[in-house]
Amino acid sequence: MNVSDAVDSRISVRAFLPDEIPRDLLERALRQAGRAASGGNVQPWRVTALQGAPLAAFKALIETRIASGPPDATEYPIYPDALQEPYRSRRFGVGEAMYATMGIARADKPARLDWLTNNMRFFGAPAAIFVHVDRRMGAAQWSDLGQYLATLMLLLREAGYDSCAQEAWATQHETVDAYLGADPGDMLFCGMAIGKREPAHPVNALRADRAPQDEWLRFM
Repeated sequence: MNVSDAVDSRISVRAFLPDEIPRDLLERALRQAGRAASGGNVQPWRVTALQGAPLAAFKALIETRIASGPPDATEYPIYPDALQEPYRSRRFGVGEAMYATMGIARADKPARLDWLTNNMRFFGAPAAIFVHVDRRMGAAQWSDLGQYLATLMLLLREAGYDSCAQEAWATQHETVDAYLGADPGDMLFCGMAIGKREPAHPVNALRADRAPQDEWLRFM
């Protein structure tokens, strides 16, 4: 698979097959992604991978945590407080499109909440990572995290696997950090579910729209 095919076939997969991803393959992708562009070669990412028993134990822990009370206050704003147009319509449009694939109506709050909780189950993925960043880093270094994640997702596609980057884990950072024994000087940025997509699940038919290039691209 070439890079163009990997870019075109990558989607945020939200239903995974239980098939395990070989440890050496996952490790290789995580390592190769470390070649992602990084300003000043700072390489600010801190990555923890979970599979097998450690992932199963974490999933059991987070289920208990979810049942025990409200989520944590996030340590960074996932979206601006007042998301303006056209960004607001893009965000809510993809959410509505996702629920529509599964026939979940806007008024069906219990079904929507249950699906939202699926984030905390990694959508059934057999592997996952958490990505932290040193709290002393600024916006430029946070952009490097995006470079790492994007590179990793394309490497996974090349190997025939799928992923879903999940900033939703910022709402459970206390549980994640405690389980991982994270350095207090590091902040949780996101998680990522990794595995093979479940082709029969309707949610994986969702291919998010992209704005036409004349909205965001110009040549001088």
